[in-house]
Amino acid sequence: MIWRVLCMGFRILLLWGVFAGLMSGCGSRAGGDSEDPSVTGYPIVGQVVSVDPVAGTALIDHEEIPGYMPAMVMEFVVSSGDARLLKEGMRLRGRMIATGEEYRLEGIWPLDPQGEAMVERAGAALRQDTVIRGRSAYREIGEDLPDFALYDQEGRVVQPERFKGRQIVLNFIFTRCPDPKMCPASTAKMMQLQREARELGIEDLQLLSITLDPEFDTPGILNTYASSRGIDTSNFSFLTGPERAILDLMSQLGVLAFPEDGLIRHTLATILIDGTGRIIYRTDTSGWDPNEFLKRMRLPKTAPGVTS
Repeated sequence: MIWRVLCMGFRILLLWGVFAGLMSGCGSRAGGDSEDPSVTGYPIVGQVVSVDPVAGTALIDHEEIPGYMPAMVMEFVVSSGDARLLKEGMRLRGRMIATGEEYRLEGIWPLDPQGEAMVERAGAALRQDTVIRGRSAYREIGEDLPDFALYDQEGRVVQPERFKGRQIVLNFIFTRCPDPKMCPASTAKMMQLQREARELGIEDLQLLSITLDPEFDTPGILNTYASSRGIDTSNFSFLTGPERAILDLMSQLGVLAFPEDGLIRHTLATILIDGTGRIIYRTDTSGWDPNEFLKRMRLPKTAPGVTS
């Protein structure tokens, strides 16, 4: 995966002052689901015949794997996250890993022509908008959230239009981030914000976490990430998709990332968008306070006061 520092005009000068401290330990080794680089993978396309979530297997009617095996129906071991999102009749692409007598399926993505077309169109429009904006790509407070289309942890296509009228808190993380003060801390704060907003009776909140590592963070990986942390995904979605689209979103929303010694170094951004799609608040530190977001949200008239 190719990562580069994103150009954002004068904004980059403000962020670089804090970047060195923020990126001190947050990173991820490049590659697919398997951490062993010696494991050979084969691209595979097929259709789900059945899924056994308890056994962690899926029966797949797959096309020919050139140079390895003909088309056939066979059983694959899949992750718990993939087992939850795979459905009978669903078409997919992925990577087959053969280890001894076991065949595993990793890097699974849905193959839905309509959904793929939506993601492609939105990505092309976002690319054009980023190029046109040039050095002014960064969106200031008061501007609208850029349009996009990505996949969530259930393999569904998600666009901002889906949350029209809802308040959104958005950030960027990735599942293999090893620094507890970076992505894990950000996710914990989002969960805290979700709980406290619910206690205040805020029912129009949507949380979005976009991955910085789309090559690894497939919908199934994000599903496992959310499930393993006991996250309520009824209003908290984890998004992934084409790298180009995510790079453009990073550029427009003020996040920097680049490779260093096989790691992804990055800054943080947590952004509040109101019900009209307008950016009204942001913080660029890992130590942000969920209460600062709650104080800026539209509260129900019956909500108790929010402390300072």
